[in-house]
Amino acid sequence: MVILLKRAYEPPGPDDGFRILVDRLWPRGVSKDAARIDWWFKEIAPSTPLRKWFGHDPLKWDEFRERYCQELDQNPAAVGQLVDHLRRGPVTLVYGAKDTEHSHALVLKAYLETLPH
Repeated sequence: MVILLKRAYEPPGPDDGFRILVDRLWPRGVSKDAARIDWWFKEIAPSTPLRKWFGHDPLKWDEFRERYCQELDQNPAAVGQLVDHLRRGPVTLVYGAKDTEHSHALVLKAYLETLPH
């Protein structure tokens, strides 16, 4: 499985493969044409209450990771859809967060990498 991460504000690249926006909200200031998103998969993003609670606060990072992984555990249908795409070829998880070290996309990528291929 090839899973890449890229901010929505970065230009698409030839090695991106299937581009999946994994945010509940469309990134501000990014046109749909420029983003070249193949699939906007809102259901795989953290829930709105979890996203609002976290607020990209690095002090809440460890607990956020745990809570988001619990949400993923409770959403096997959505995770399964994502795994199906991963089996077909490279996937780029696209996200809008400015903080690349505390993004839910990092948690999602690590979670997916722990699953059996």
